[in-house]
Formats: sequence, structure tokens, C-alpha cells
Amino acid sequence: MKVLNDTRTAFAREMGPELRQPAGLLFTMLLPFLLLALFAPLLSGMSPAGGDTGTGSPWQWFVPGMLVLLALSATAGAGASLLNEMSSGAFERMLVTPLNRAAMLVGRVLKEVVILLTQALLILALLLPTDFRLRPLGALTGLALLTVFGIGIGALSFTLALRSRKQQTLFYGVQQMIFFPLLLLSGVLLPISQGSAPAWLYVLSRINPATYVVEAERALFDGRFAEMSVLYGVLAATAVAVLGVAAGIRGMRNASV
Repeated sequence: MKVLNDTRTAFAREMGPELRQPAGLLFTMLLPFLLLALFAPLLSGMSPAGGDTGTGSPWQWFVPGMLVLLALSATAGAGASLLNEMSSGAFERMLVTPLNRAAMLVGRVLKEVVILLTQALLILALLLPTDFRLRPLGALTGLALLTVFGIGIGALSFTLALRSRKQQTLFYGVQQMIFFPLLLLSGVLLPISQGSAPAWLYVLSRINPATYVVEAERALFDGRFAEMSVLYGVLAATAVAVLGVAAGIRGMRNASV
């Protein structure tokens, strides 16, 4: 119960400033509108890329990838807020409180995930008037998978921030060096399939966990639950989450004032 109460306290501490001064939060919520405004003209009239959906709407293929893009872009930079707190001394003051160290991490990650899910729901709501076909069960399962993946990426971002405490530029360098390959090799924007891509590029995409999450999201949003891509996506997202949370909790427990 103490861990749950401390997690709730840490979450409220992170979410409170966002709600009291919503300008930054509203700006963050504009990202889904921006993505749709930029990509809608390009996708209009196109056939589904990759041929892995059973519908004639290109949104059916693109939207699940867009949601993974949001998960990567939003949670991968989550550690920047922790870096700011470490610079101001706020993080050190939090460390001397009786709050559970693991709860500190989980509360922070949950705040990032809540924002991510709000953005995802906004995108789905905006697409309702289009030819995008929303399958409720598939969408709910896809959002659950997105949550697990977002938790892992967010926790890894906080872990990197803790490791970069004495050299904060290291955080941004490593974060960008990892983020862009994960994004580009996942097939979010363009399909990377065997035969259409160079062999070395295809191999790199196969060792990218985000690739399996993207493929699973596309299958789920299209209502194809029985495909192996769903299983691989769940395993990849779970592995990232377990690794991220374990590393983040360890980093929090080893953090010194």
C-alpha cells in the first residue's frame, strides 16, 4: 500500500504543474493535429502501403505507426525533465523524502504515459469522420500495447538521465543517436520488407524492438489478433518495459543526494 500511495503522490507531483499551467500541455496536445495536417494531404487517394491491411484506406496502415512514433518521440525525451530537476536541486530534495524510490520512477513514467494515451485518443477521434475504420477491441488492445511500450521507453529515458547527471549533454547525444535509428528502422513511415529493402537494412530492422511493436499495432488495429506479429509485438514491448523499469528502479535506488 505504501508503494501505491507513494506512486500516486509522485504522479500527482508530476502532473500537478502541467494542470496548473496548461500552456505547455496544450502545446503538447497540438502534435496530433500537426501530424494529421501534414500527412492527410499526402495519404489522400493513396493505397495502403506494404499491403498488410485488408482495407482500402491508407490510414489503416499509417495510424498505428503514427501512434508508435508518438510513443517514441514523447517518452524518449522524458528524461529531460529529470535533468532540469537535478540542475535546480529539486530532485535532491525529493530523494531525502520518505517516498519509495521505485514509486518515484513509476509515478514519473505514468505521467508520460497518460499524456501519450491522450494524444493517441485525440488522433483516433479526429479520424472518425474519415475512411479510417476503428475496431474498438483492436484499438483498446493496441493502446494497451502502446502503454507497455511507452512505459519501457520512458523508464529507459529516465535511466539515461540519471546516468548523465554529471554530463547532461550526454543525455541528448545518446537519446538522439538511439531515437532516430529506432524510428527509421521500425517501418513507421515506410515499409521495410524483405526484398524491397537492402539485406543489411532489413536485418537491422529485425533487431529493432520497435519494428515488432509497429507490426503488432497494425495487425491489432485491423482486427487481426491471431497473427504471429501480435505475439512478437507483445514480447518486444514487454521486454523493453521490463528492462526499462528494472534499470530505472536500480538507477533511482543508487541515486545519491
